[in-house]
Amino acid sequence: MAKLRITQVKSGIDRSKRQKATLEALGLRKLHQTVEHEATPQVKGMVDRVKHLVNVEEL
Repeated sequence: MAKLRITQVKSGIDRSKRQKATLEALGLRKLHQTVEHEATPQVKGMVDRVKHLVNVEEL
């Protein structure tokens, strides 16, 4: 299965609790932090919820 490299590029400050929780669930805690996840429908859905805060690359 493909992997996704997700990098947080905007802050979670002044965002809804749901968006903050989604960032935390993805493993993103700081700006410019990068994590890799399998490209499952669940992860893609979480990324879609916070797409304005992250950059996504397919590997």
